[in-house]
Amino acid sequence: MSEIEDIVDEGTEHKTWKGKLWSVVKVILIVVVTGGLLYWVFSKVPFAKITYRLTHANRFLLAAAIGSYFVSMLVASWRLLSFFKSINLRLDWRFNLRLYFVGLCYNVLLPGGIGGDGYKVYLLHKRYKLPTKKMLLAILFDRLSGLWAIGLIVVTLIILIPQIELHLGIPLGIFTFGTIIYYFVAIKFFKEYTNNFFSAHAKAVGVQSLQVLTIVFLLLAQDYHGKFAPYLLSFLISSLAAIIPFSLGGGGVRDAIFMNLSKPFNLTQDMAVYLSFTFYLISIAVALLGVYYVFRTSRLEEGLPSIEEKDENPA
Repeated sequence: MSEIEDIVDEGTEHKTWKGKLWSVVKVILIVVVTGGLLYWVFSKVPFAKITYRLTHANRFLLAAAIGSYFVSMLVASWRLLSFFKSINLRLDWRFNLRLYFVGLCYNVLLPGGIGGDGYKVYLLHKRYKLPTKKMLLAILFDRLSGLWAIGLIVVTLIILIPQIELHLGIPLGIFTFGTIIYYFVAIKFFKEYTNNFFSAHAKAVGVQSLQVLTIVFLLLAQDYHGKFAPYLLSFLISSLAAIIPFSLGGGGVRDAIFMNLSKPFNLTQDMAVYLSFTFYLISIAVALLGVYYVFRTSRLEEGLPSIEEKDENPA
């Protein structure tokens, strides 16, 4: 049996038959939802149009888009490290980076199964004996920081889109009020997780900005010279699809939302689908960089100090 199967079996051995059945049903739902939505999207926008855009895109700018997304994942792993440090889980940055990419890969290979976050919590609990609840909350705040950053950039973009007849003060006021409540709840009930609160959220802005830049490069790869803001705002709104549990990395859902936003924002429909689908392909390609450590789990800590050595020489 491979290492990946050992991990999954060990992580699921205490599940009841209902839990195991739900895991299977969830995977089927994910495949059906993702596949069904992609089929629906390409029934509206011929797949040939998307492949034409891809094959005729500027190769240098496509590479720049991939590079921008890859760097966003590096910053994202650094952001998560900040939240781990808040609970006194001081991982070597190399181990954290490897583990982060393994988590991304698990989200692609095992949707609805153990999952990337579940794998990280399982492995860290096994090695460091920290309560799973603490690590799950650290990951939750990591996700919340990403949602907060999306909200910040969305408010910034709204002023640039004439189709949105809304005074800037309204979304700005809502965002400011929401930020205050968010911080108050965090500092009041989850103070331990706010030790690196501001630096982690600054990194979250960096992550989302780099992903917005990815879309900019994809637009430029099509020699696009129109207004960027409507496409960028549509992308950020569709990015919320990534948190929906019944889709494979937001696939299908992201494309459907992006395509439906093309009408109110006067976007070219096939361009919208090209952006969302190409971004999806890039995210899968980058996630698969972690496949080596998925099948060679024992090498996740290769070249790193042992726990005992770290205890003797704390950072």
